[in-house]
Amino acid sequence: MSFLLDTHVWIWTQEQPDAIGPEARTLLETTSDELCVCAVSSLEIARLVAGGLLELKGSLDRWVRTALDTLEARSIDIDHRIAIEAYKLPGRFHKDPADRMLVATARINGLTLVTADERILSYRAVRTLDARR
Repeated sequence: MSFLLDTHVWIWTQEQPDAIGPEARTLLETTSDELCVCAVSSLEIARLVAGGLLELKGSLDRWVRTALDTLEARSIDIDHRIAIEAYKLPGRFHKDPADRMLVATARINGLTLVTADERILSYRAVRTLDARR
């Protein structure tokens, strides 16, 4: 199985690993499972750092490289298909553009989105895993 980490889950893996529940932690640590991180998460983290809402040790560039290496995660860039899909999601979905791109990325790439966001967890058009369990 392949997983896409929501931005907050990616942060948790490095800064607050105890926030991840035991079931999710076990799945994320299984070596046969591929972990992925979307480039939009770096944008979200950059926004949090720039706004003083998140403090990282060292530079953001180093944090991203180290986090990807530590998790052995594959980076997924935003392409035109993802950008278009983000606003063609079936049914009703909230307006947050980063969440839309994460959901679109998961759908297009056949990934399970690991999140604690209730709005995403309740959206039935994407496979999810509750990161708190």
